[in-house]
Amino acid sequence: MLSKAAAAAGGGLRFELGDIASFETPEPFDLIFSNAAVQWVPEHARVFERLLRALSPSGQLAVQMPANHDFPSHVVAAEVAGREPFRTALCGYARQSPVLSAEHYAELLHQLGFARQHVRVQVYGHLLESSADVIEWVKGTLLTDYEKRMPPAVFAQFLAVYREALLPQLSPRQPYFYPFKRLLLWAER
Repeated sequence: MLSKAAAAAGGGLRFELGDIASFETPEPFDLIFSNAAVQWVPEHARVFERLLRALSPSGQLAVQMPANHDFPSHVVAAEVAGREPFRTALCGYARQSPVLSAEHYAELLHQLGFARQHVRVQVYGHLLESSADVIEWVKGTLLTDYEKRMPPAVFAQFLAVYREALLPQLSPRQPYFYPFKRLLLWAER
């Protein structure tokens, strides 16, 4: 993604690979923007404190992150991961979403001293051919966290058990409307 972004970028932009959890900068930014990344990092209070320190005196923070951790697609994945043989393959790893409630982020931004803010939950409806397509959707997002921790054969078994557990919890309507919540945060110092 970085090489594509650099090739498409205009003058004055540069892209660097880094770790959000330990992000520091010697020069402050006027804008820090994160799209679908912060949800992979724990301890959001510390992350947002660090981001605040990286902003100029009138800097702005804009963050978007998925907040669908309470939807069956995500709840069932966690339940299946807790079953054998997956629990053993995951070496006891249990994915806990670090994403907080919208109210918690509003309070956090206030406590950090942001002068203005806008925090909201937005539901994006994705029209899929069937409920089975939800599995394909989360294979490219949530399930990557499990896939990278399991041998391929075990992950294939995980997908089969996940499918069997998830589909009865979703509407069989076709097309299937997949409501996907996202948190949108904006704040200005």
